[in-house]
Amino acid sequence: MKSLLRPALSLLILLTLVTGLLYPLAVTGLAQLFFPWQANGSVLTRDGHAVGSALIGQNFTAPCDFWGRPSATATYPYNGLASGGSNLGPTNPALLDAVKARIAALRAADPGNTAPVPVDLVTASASGLDPDISLAAARYQAPRVARARHLPLARVQALIDAQARHRWLGLFGAPRVNVLELNLALDGTAPPRVE
Repeated sequence: MKSLLRPALSLLILLTLVTGLLYPLAVTGLAQLFFPWQANGSVLTRDGHAVGSALIGQNFTAPCDFWGRPSATATYPYNGLASGGSNLGPTNPALLDAVKARIAALRAADPGNTAPVPVDLVTASASGLDPDISLAAARYQAPRVARARHLPLARVQALIDAQARHRWLGLFGAPRVNVLELNLALDGTAPPRVE
């Protein structure tokens, strides 16, 4: 029995050191060396203060801000500790009711906007934390934001185009805009908010 116990304990200690200490330190060190912004949470700042992460959406509700995708996380929207979707299937009446309510809220926030509502403004993602919206969703909201901020619509649309991220290598992903980055850019170019 002793002859089996010693190699097993030695292997346990060795693998614990390699996989529990050396590997995490090496990966963390390489991440800090080559990708420091991403490794530290992709934190966005304004006036030296952290205002959020470019990787996690925020619950913007003011008319002068662009709004992100709905979040289905538990307790409160965009809760990073409760990441997950609603798990409602496409034939579930609760999903249809939620989508109808979200469309009604968007229409109430901008009654003059008769354009089709982009799907990402009324459906939550699988994570519930999406920081990005489609360019169509941003352009749909542009008239409301421009009116609320007393800006020309063309200026707001130009800002959307300037903040747009396009397909990686022209193939992967979809054209999109980060909502927090767009709102921060808008705050930097717009007169003081009128809420």
